[in-house]
Amino acid sequence: MFKKILIANRGEIACRVIKTARRMGIKTVAVYSDADRRSLHVKQADEAVFIGPSPSKESYLVMDKIIAACKETGAEAVHPGYGFLSENEEFARRIEEEGIKFIGPKHYSIAKMGDKIESKKLAQEAGVNTIPGYNEPIPGPDEAVEIAKKIGYPVMIKASAGGGGKGLRVAWNDKEAHEGFTSCVNEAKNSFGDDRVFIEKFVQEPRHIEIQILGDSFGNYVYLNERECSIQRRHQKVVEEAPSPFIDPDTRKAMGEQAVALARSVQYESAGTVEFVVGADKSFYFLEMNTRLQVEHPVTEYITGLDLVEQMICIAAGEPLAIAQKDVKINGWAMECRINAEDPFRGFLPSTGRLVKFRAPPAESKTVRVDTGVYEGGEISMYYDSMIAKLIVHGATRDQAIERMRDALNGFVIRGISCNIPFQAALMQHPRFISGVFNTGFIAEEYADGFDSSMVPHDDPALLAAIAAFARLRYIYRVMKIGGQHPGFGRKVTSDWVAVINGKHYPLVAAPTKGGMIITHGDKTYDIVSDWNFGDQLFSGTVNGQPICLQIERQGITYRISHFGLQIAPVVMTPRAAYLLSLMPEKAPPDLSKFLISPMPGLLREVSATEGQEVKAGEKLVVIEAMKMENILKADHDVKVKKIVAQPGASLSVDEIIIEFE
Repeated sequence: MFKKILIANRGEIACRVIKTARRMGIKTVAVYSDADRRSLHVKQADEAVFIGPSPSKESYLVMDKIIAACKETGAEAVHPGYGFLSENEEFARRIEEEGIKFIGPKHYSIAKMGDKIESKKLAQEAGVNTIPGYNEPIPGPDEAVEIAKKIGYPVMIKASAGGGGKGLRVAWNDKEAHEGFTSCVNEAKNSFGDDRVFIEKFVQEPRHIEIQILGDSFGNYVYLNERECSIQRRHQKVVEEAPSPFIDPDTRKAMGEQAVALARSVQYESAGTVEFVVGADKSFYFLEMNTRLQVEHPVTEYITGLDLVEQMICIAAGEPLAIAQKDVKINGWAMECRINAEDPFRGFLPSTGRLVKFRAPPAESKTVRVDTGVYEGGEISMYYDSMIAKLIVHGATRDQAIERMRDALNGFVIRGISCNIPFQAALMQHPRFISGVFNTGFIAEEYADGFDSSMVPHDDPALLAAIAAFARLRYIYRVMKIGGQHPGFGRKVTSDWVAVINGKHYPLVAAPTKGGMIITHGDKTYDIVSDWNFGDQLFSGTVNGQPICLQIERQGITYRISHFGLQIAPVVMTPRAAYLLSLMPEKAPPDLSKFLISPMPGLLREVSATEGQEVKAGEKLVVIEAMKMENILKADHDVKVKKIVAQPGASLSVDEIIIEFE
């Protein structure tokens, strides 16, 4: 077995590999860029080597620097994680030529299956079902449009070396095919150093199901059941689960056997994933093979009891698989939510900055797991992907797994940047998700106009009003205790209060009790018991004897509450003050129609407009690159450009002016 391995990656996956390596008694070497000097994976590894500037193309994607780090530290093997160089055939080959073990498949397997165009041809030869399409690199956008028209819209434009949603677009017409091709080429070139793009038919109402496989150097292969990955936004997975609520045993067996046949045909050695698109009739078609560890691998680990990183290390060390197909079981249900640095209330725009607060829910190996590469006080950089953490839960049934995920999301506190926890919590309550009847279009269909908290109706809004009153009174009692009271001149605290939530008034009567308060609203009574103190973001306790966990914090005169995806900001005041508040006029928001402002932090990659140009609605204005994704901003109405304020290459902050209109 290896004594020391280098992890050619960063963040969550680097920390994940370190955890298993440490348990196996293997020392680890981290590599890091300028942006990652204080990252968690650097702190956790036994050694760390600096490899260059923040952009990945100058650090994590530079093979010579990774190889030099191996030689400098004496690392015997390299684990590539996912992304970056993990599916790069040249990197695997060069590592092997240096006498270093690559903890992944052989370079020739990556060459065959890491390329989406060639892998599809090989899949056909191996007898695997494939989707109709054009499987050769496309030279330009005009050719892409012609090919798309021949295949028939809608089509999927995909980068041959793509992955993780990068270099992928769905086009429904000629214009979208032209623009989508250009964006795919740019994203693929920047993220993978390979700008080849192909097109295939987009299967409508599809489910995205993937099969995890393991193969060793002795010709042994197993498939570890399936993962359901259909809950996606912009082709990036949001929620994954294992097993799938859709796949039956016969379909599972058929898909697993095809996945193994494909792996065997390319002499695959390591963990890998064969991805399929599955129709409503359970017909399935090969999408691609990921010749690496997947982001969502923990759900497979939960239901099989296997450590996939350990399996990869053992296979690379020349050991045979310790299990056969008959040994693979399904134990319960596992679910994973990707916690991303993005604002779901602003169209999921990227969010970067310092993690002022990072408090993950208590992780218990049997029910809750948190995989992350960040820590409180650390930075979320614009240079890399947006994932902050992976929250994984396990239950005996799917319903239990959903319930545990809901509770865990309620208890996950992140401040300083925006994150998608409210949206994930909303998904866990959506009737269609709970039913298991969905496809890859679920988010686009259910949240076509974006997401806001009004889409998450609460079962008992008066309960939240009562919690807000509880917090308000705790604050008042605290002020009274700190300030001191002269005998006979103490502040009188009324029992009558009103909580105002989105303009609606909730009259409340509050009476303090030992350890809590009894608060009534009409005919409802809430006996609240909690040791919550002012300043704590997490509120836990009981209401009428039932446990409750939510997030609450004072912001000015409001109390911001987050519960099951709903976010509200109640104002708690006396009945007289509430009446006077209702008479106050509303302040009109400022007119920003004469400016194009940046909705996200990022790099201004392109400015398409020029000063004096008359731009029509729908025309491209600028391209902003953030967290390895291109974002095109278009004119929403006819305008004339007065001044270009920001130039290409500028690092933009949120709400920074880019263009001024007349």
